[in-house]
Amino acid sequence: MSTRTAIQPGSSETVAVPRSGGLSLPFDPVLLLATLGLITCSLITVADATVDDIPGNPHYFVTRQAIYFAVGAAAAALLWRLDYSRLRELKYATYGFLIASIVAVMALGSVARGSRRAIDLPFFSFQASELGKVLLVVSLAAFMVDASRRLADRRTTSRILLLGLVPAALVMLQPDLGSALVFIAITLTILFVAGAPWQHFAALGALACVAVTLGLVVLPAAGVSILHGYQKDRLTAFLHPSKTADKAGYQQNQSRIAIGSGEKTGRGDHATQTKYNFLPEHHTDFVFAVVGERWGFAGAALVLSLYALLIWRCLRILTLSKNLYGALVAGGIVAMLLFQVFVNVGMTIGIMPITGIPLPLMSYGGSSIIATMLAIGLLQSIYAQGRAAAAGKGRVLTF
Repeated sequence: MSTRTAIQPGSSETVAVPRSGGLSLPFDPVLLLATLGLITCSLITVADATVDDIPGNPHYFVTRQAIYFAVGAAAAALLWRLDYSRLRELKYATYGFLIASIVAVMALGSVARGSRRAIDLPFFSFQASELGKVLLVVSLAAFMVDASRRLADRRTTSRILLLGLVPAALVMLQPDLGSALVFIAITLTILFVAGAPWQHFAALGALACVAVTLGLVVLPAAGVSILHGYQKDRLTAFLHPSKTADKAGYQQNQSRIAIGSGEKTGRGDHATQTKYNFLPEHHTDFVFAVVGERWGFAGAALVLSLYALLIWRCLRILTLSKNLYGALVAGGIVAMLLFQVFVNVGMTIGIMPITGIPLPLMSYGGSSIIATMLAIGLLQSIYAQGRAAAAGKGRVLTF
């Protein structure tokens, strides 16, 4: 077996990494199992929830969802075969494309429900913020590696934070509060995994409290509105759901009714909240509520268990990475997935505000599906390269 050399970031150590040929490149079977499980759950749920949405074409949404998964799987397979470390060299191009794509959507995108978030293409709507989550992980991790020797310097933290806040601010202007929050979560996690001092996080926490106070209390009192009216209503409606059940809290109230009515094993074909469209966005933002109503606690527990398995393998892959860059990429992907799952499921059961964040690998949507599959491909690449590097040094990695 031929080898190539790899230099560990931050050191002069050179490691022999075997080149894997053919189909011998290793992959994480548990990560693959969790991904396939969620894909299967998504197709079944979308098919069931949308069977009556398009008269005369009951398979409209599920057919497109399957195509999105197929495209995403092909892209993930390509990334798995690629040495992810090469992406570090493209950090400026990756970050530049991230900013350019968001600006392009703001300039050319179509307006839907007061937001300009996507460019309509012949087969699907391209939402730059979804792909941008993966692009931010890849580029920000590279910038972080370059600055890894200066972690104690607060200017390093400030620069990395600024690189993350710029696309977050642009996405906020669309407006897309949910994606902006994901960008911030990714940025903070990469700083944490890199080992930024706790004092920096304490300072950032204090600044965040000041910013929230100014944005939600002081400036509105002075007549300056940072958030749109409907955004403020969504952010506060979950605190008093009964008072806003017919207005801003309607979606969340219907979601809670759907999940509650599912009880232990679900209502099956009698899932009226979904069937009669009382539950809005039942195939996108509130797809978890469909699972709860249709298959009850058992179905919801299965989906959450698959997410737990997925996150566990992400964290395990982080520890197996052959270099700091891989660990930071894996950490950013963990933040991206975990934050979206927590917020989406939380908003369907009424403990989090509605922010429009999709449920990864479950919600209908080409941009979200393909972006998440790209992230899975990166994780498989990190796993494969980590095992190859360990084998080159004569170490045996545990499962």
